[in-house]
Amino acid sequence: MMRKLLLLSALCFVASVSLEAQTSKDIKAVESLIQDSFDDLFSDFDSEKVSEYYTDDFILLELGEIWDLKKVTDYFIRAKSNPNQTVRLNKFEFIKTVIDGDRAWTSYWNWATFKQGDEVVRELKWLESATAVKTDKGWRLDMLHSTRVEEEK
Repeated sequence: MMRKLLLLSALCFVASVSLEAQTSKDIKAVESLIQDSFDDLFSDFDSEKVSEYYTDDFILLELGEIWDLKKVTDYFIRAKSNPNQTVRLNKFEFIKTVIDGDRAWTSYWNWATFKQGDEVVRELKWLESATAVKTDKGWRLDMLHSTRVEEEK
């Protein structure tokens, strides 16, 4: 009886460690999804990569507007054609990321520094949240919500 109890305890321990490792891996994947999507899409305006980061029903809630996938993609295409582009550098500080099966949500601070040459021309900060779904191709964002935070001068 004692041997069965020890074996059961060991199996429960291994299962919980395995689940924790998987959750940790998914948390890293979702947080990387945020960083990489902003670098590829909002910095490089690479509209060809939208499907690598967003679901077909993706929405962005930005400054009181609702942007669907078409509006977001059109924005990247227009921005890429701007001859006076600035370089955008993104920095994130994650507040909390939760994995619940094939769904995830995360909240984070987002800082963007815009440069032309060596000169910083603008710095912005947002408090944001995102939801993601795990697909057969990996994690994809289905919603971003962004609130700009005005820095005190």
